[in-house]
Amino acid sequence: MTGTIALITGILLVLIGLWGILTNRDIIRMIVGFSLFDVGIHIIMLSIGYVAGGTAPIIENLSDIGKSYVDPVPQALVLTAIVIGLGITAFMLTYAVNMYEKKGTLEIDKFEELKW
Repeated sequence: MTGTIALITGILLVLIGLWGILTNRDIIRMIVGFSLFDVGIHIIMLSIGYVAGGTAPIIENLSDIGKSYVDPVPQALVLTAIVIGLGITAFMLTYAVNMYEKKGTLEIDKFEELKW
């Protein structure tokens, strides 16, 4: 049940983040949408690796071999993805500050030179 709640929460965060990215014209709001999307993906990845009643994958003696263990690979991937997402968010915010200093606005429609 807990894995299902986490999966639904992750999917909702992904959808809200995607909606925020696609519907807003303000760069900061788009970055917030990206962050929500990123967190939703992390929750989905963790919920896929969830095992009900599972324990940490540490085998101390031979009697622990038949137990149910939680998969550690999604947890390691999410830790890596959190660091990468933080770096990308910092880069996007730095880029937004530079764009604001040059144009005085964060509305994406005001940046004509970026269009094809």
